[in-house]
Amino acid sequence: MPPGGIAERVVAWQRAHGRHGLPWQGTRDPYRVWLSEIMLQQTQVSTVLAYYPRFLDRFPDVRALAAAPLDDVLALWSGLGYYSRARNLHRCAQAVVAVHGGAFPASSALLATLPGIGRSTAAAIAAFCFGERAAILDGNVKRVLSRALGFGGDLALAAEERALWREAEALLPATGVEAYTQGLMDLGAGVCSVRRPQCLLCPLQPVCVAQREGLPERYPVKTRKLKRGRRSNALLWLQQGERVWLVQRPATGVWAGLWSLPLYDELALPMAHSRSWPGQGTALPAFEHVLTHFDWALQPWQHVLPAALQGPALAEIESALPAGRWFTRAEALGLGLPAPIRKLLAAAA
Repeated sequence: MPPGGIAERVVAWQRAHGRHGLPWQGTRDPYRVWLSEIMLQQTQVSTVLAYYPRFLDRFPDVRALAAAPLDDVLALWSGLGYYSRARNLHRCAQAVVAVHGGAFPASSALLATLPGIGRSTAAAIAAFCFGERAAILDGNVKRVLSRALGFGGDLALAAEERALWREAEALLPATGVEAYTQGLMDLGAGVCSVRRPQCLLCPLQPVCVAQREGLPERYPVKTRKLKRGRRSNALLWLQQGERVWLVQRPATGVWAGLWSLPLYDELALPMAHSRSWPGQGTALPAFEHVLTHFDWALQPWQHVLPAALQGPALAEIESALPAGRWFTRAEALGLGLPAPIRKLLAAAA
């Protein structure tokens, strides 16, 4: 039996107290489970609940997703953040169709070869859809297991992370792997929180080393911390009637592949351009956008061109802009937009 009967406790707790009514539960369709797993990476369930049904309505199966333009995928993903997930989702769907004939592989080992599917996600899909005894180890589960086991290895080191993977595999139950996998997820999401874990509600409390020590927040150990940076940029919101000028971001980097208002490194540059154009320019309130690795200070500058401006005069202004195109406000809101750009345009609408 695993140490302290951890798996048995998790399975029993999940069946009695875990989550059972989520829209991606109660199915063995790997497409739906895969979609939920990717959406849930670094995103709260409450947020995913709003996106998941809309996504399925537009892309009901992996072939529909694979055949769709990437812009359509990014448009539906807009606001969920971490847009590399959407790009990998599209690439993965195309690989499933091209390489596997539209059927997801039935093993975690093969699933992990697909774009955007890591070892833990592959194990979750294999467990829920194919009943494979495969261990998951996402951020929440690392916290649950490291506290329960008192695992003090520094997870910033690859060797220590491999050691925790071995512990996770050793804990797998002979039966009930689906309930066990879901139970670990539920505990990490709702009970064994980063700060102030609800130990009195946890089924692992009687066998939890961290609880016995009285220092659950000490685990998991990870010494390497991300160094946060800071950036400042100006945004040019050029508008003519109902049209707005948007540019598509490069295929790599921040907001890769999304449509955005033009960005400038020099905060005064949009203002300098604007002063030579007909119409009226206005500085809008600056705001901060918080990303994983840095805080981003953004200063929007709005310039409204006269509706009658056409021909060479308009072409001259367009030639001074980063390459892009005009969209109506409604068209723009149907594109894949970064959350702060969508918020700006939607508020104006």
